[in-house]
Amino acid sequence: MKAADFIALERRRTQALVQRDIATARALHAPEYQLITPGGGAFSREQYLDKIERGELVYLGWELGEVAVRQGTDMALLRYRATLTLAGGEERPFQVWHTDSYELREGQWLAVWSQATAIKA
Repeated sequence: MKAADFIALERRRTQALVQRDIATARALHAPEYQLITPGGGAFSREQYLDKIERGELVYLGWELGEVAVRQGTDMALLRYRATLTLAGGEERPFQVWHTDSYELREGQWLAVWSQATAIKA
């Protein structure tokens, strides 16, 4: 895959999360996926997707900035600034640095790790 393909895959993954398309999101995240949140919390794939499915975590928007891609034969890293908007509270957009690790598994690229670091204004 080329860098543009990984960027398209990341857009597909994040839009599945925004649209609460759990079937697509589950298919794009490895079973052992882990998210480290801007607040330092850690969620497994099931914890993360369950929160989204139950409406406890609702993304109203997820805009990717310029994405840097580093890749090998069976692993790729993506890093970008994102503007996220969550439901609840003031529903104000905020920015994070987002880093994602993808691995090639049986011909499919899956997200295995994500880390979001809050950008202080």
